[in-house]
Amino acid sequence: MQPDTVVPAEAATSTNVMASVEEGPVDQFILADISTDDAYLTVRLADAASLSDWR
Repeated sequence: MQPDTVVPAEAATSTNVMASVEEGPVDQFILADISTDDAYLTVRLADAASLSDWR
């Protein structure tokens, strides 16, 4: 029987990730990899996890 293993993915070494808060009718948290086109996500600021939640 063959083991069910997954080959680890190689991570890019030259990425630039930035975060921002856009204020408006609904405040949004934006996380973007600025080294790649269209690589971003947005979430309502009220729904975003804080740094202490990630630790």
